[in-house]
Amino acid sequence: MASLFFRRRLSPASISYKSLLHGGGEFYLLQGNMATEASFGICNCLRKFSSSTAARKVDFTDLTRPHTWYPHARKKSRNVFLHVGPTNSGKTYYALKQLESSSSGVYCGPLRLLAWEVAKRLNKSNVPCDLITGQEREEVEGARHKSITVEMADVTSDYDCAIIDEIQMIGCRTRGSSFTRALLGLAANELHLCGDAAAVPLVQEILKVTGDTIKVQYYERLSPLVPLKVPLGSFSKIRTGDCVVTFSRTEIYKMKKQIEAGGMHRCSVVYGSLPPETRTRQATMFNDASSNSDVLVASDAIGMGLNLNISRIIFSTLQKFDGVEVRDLTVPEIKQIAGRAGRYKSNFPVGEVTCLNADDLPLLHSSLDYPSPVLEWDVLIKSNNFTMQRAGVFPNFDLLYMYSRLHPKHGMHEILEHFMDNAKLSEHYFIANCDELLKVAAIIDTLPLSLHDKYLFCISPVEMDDDISSQGLTQFATNYSNNGLVRLREIFTPGTLKVPTSHTALKELESIHKVLDLYVWLSYRLEESFPDRELASSQKAICSMLIEEFLEGQGWQRPRTKRLTQKSKSISLISQETRQKF
Repeated sequence: MASLFFRRRLSPASISYKSLLHGGGEFYLLQGNMATEASFGICNCLRKFSSSTAARKVDFTDLTRPHTWYPHARKKSRNVFLHVGPTNSGKTYYALKQLESSSSGVYCGPLRLLAWEVAKRLNKSNVPCDLITGQEREEVEGARHKSITVEMADVTSDYDCAIIDEIQMIGCRTRGSSFTRALLGLAANELHLCGDAAAVPLVQEILKVTGDTIKVQYYERLSPLVPLKVPLGSFSKIRTGDCVVTFSRTEIYKMKKQIEAGGMHRCSVVYGSLPPETRTRQATMFNDASSNSDVLVASDAIGMGLNLNISRIIFSTLQKFDGVEVRDLTVPEIKQIAGRAGRYKSNFPVGEVTCLNADDLPLLHSSLDYPSPVLEWDVLIKSNNFTMQRAGVFPNFDLLYMYSRLHPKHGMHEILEHFMDNAKLSEHYFIANCDELLKVAAIIDTLPLSLHDKYLFCISPVEMDDDISSQGLTQFATNYSNNGLVRLREIFTPGTLKVPTSHTALKELESIHKVLDLYVWLSYRLEESFPDRELASSQKAICSMLIEEFLEGQGWQRPRTKRLTQKSKSISLISQETRQKF
């Protein structure tokens, strides 16, 4: 049904608003985190503002009252429970107990790994639970509970109980709007919010206008966390259960090689670009006392989503490149990462934390002693004077569509830019960063696609700074616009994947996995146009296995100094014909 909506290029006015909203959730799944849920739908808007003169009387850039976008939730008398405290304090455990005992419910997590973990836990506890993420649908017979990534939250359904985990991410510049949408839009009798105490003042302020009842429960850490007074100094002092934290793929593999060169330890690795399945298996190996892997080298990807038996966290540095600049880690980031040591009831009930170099110890100790700041939307404030509190918001498709009617000659890129420039916000909100969407829009605008088609590709999970990933999206969108059908074999040849033999080849294989993941994501929203989901999923699994074989066997190798040509870089993914076009 949703796929037919795109295949036939139906205009919004030709579709019933009720069928879009309630047609088995298909339209909602199509839209991801910006589904049609405003207090008016496209069709209602079109009926109300049939003339451009009438439309101009409405300011579609007014985002000052986002709680009014969710009338279903506003009809509820919600009881909101804030479970806040440091890492390893049991706050999420208590909320999940409430979810397990509820008649129906949903868990909204920040990561696919967390959604998987909660679905597994509930099903093991004889509470049938579906798993829904952007790239997975696992339905369990008789399930009245769902475990999902927060972007997939359904704000048109009723729940007895709902959980939003890591609620402090409401202040994230890129994903905060998804947490705000879930906070304001979930229609649940009980809404449990788990996270850092920094989020409390902002959440209380936002919910003043919703009529919800709010209770705050503070938790203390269940096991001690001891900041050490001396640095590690040398990798010769590494011991079983240690986790070395650094912030680049190259440094991760370099340190893995240095540690393993001592002949005493074997390392697992975890970082953000690894496929989720690979991250899980690497963590499992590290946790398994019978495996050869007894040390972890990781990025800040361990900050949430993985249960790890870590004895000691060792920061190799307290600086990271965040995509804009190299900066010091913030207080919340240091606390989140350090808190992973000494998990309650693990093999190491007392956690320790230190740095590789003595120069970093003062910042580590002062950060761990610092009280949790209130949320600041721009998380990069270096002075740690977090005085402003804001949550992310982003316009849904309805608003962008109606705004586009006032600017009929503009493409998606111009519409997004103009909307961002003119958006009006209350003091408690900021508009989410849409740099990635703008990069996609600049490419998609060259294709003969409807605004709705362009919107879908813009919100898809693609990294435009990754050459292979951006080429994959461009080819998918081009084939879809030309034929309404995208076959995976047109740009990818099964059987060409190999175990990487260098750091560069590993990065390429990770990029290929992202393209396959993107195909699966699109197949759930345009099923008839992207029919090769099973093939893409099987090739994703092969990618994960080959990456893991590299991690176990090859380890880190120094990247070549000579830059690879585009042809050799993309040979296994992008066809010769595609390279000639782009």
